[in-house]
Amino acid sequence: MCEICPVPARVEPSIYTTFRQELAVRITKRTNIAVRLMLYCASQPDRRVTKSEVARKCNISENHLAHVVNALGQMGYIDTQRGRSGGLELARGPDEVSLGDIFRSLESGVPLAECFGCQSVTCESVSDCRLRQALVNAEAAFYETLDEVPLAELMGSNGGGVMDRLQEGNCPP
Repeated sequence: MCEICPVPARVEPSIYTTFRQELAVRITKRTNIAVRLMLYCASQPDRRVTKSEVARKCNISENHLAHVVNALGQMGYIDTQRGRSGGLELARGPDEVSLGDIFRSLESGVPLAECFGCQSVTCESVSDCRLRQALVNAEAAFYETLDEVPLAELMGSNGGGVMDRLQEGNCPP
């Protein structure tokens, strides 16, 4: 198994394809970067980390990272300080921030389906659509599940492998 996700590290393509078909939820690149950044900051509790360090260690474009740092700073998840002794650090402890908090903050503006947006809806059945209600319920269940997972739990899970890699200065994929 991979240390980060439940996909076996080496599997036959047919098994992996079946797994991918069952796992239809996708997150944006922005949220992926945000979680990796938060995990990296959490793994370095005694110091500020720099954007260039995070970009290098986590293999993230500095441009993409800068946008995420700005957003997380404005949302109060990370503290940023400019200058010679500047850098990034968590604004709250990793046990005080859940994945649900992060995902909701970054993903809630992305409509799950066209009919969730307020513009250019082409479906004529929006007002009485049962699929829409099922998707509303699924989205609520998704966030409720993530609300139960604090950032700290990700660091200590998977046999400590993620935490070991983070403390060695290696970001999760």
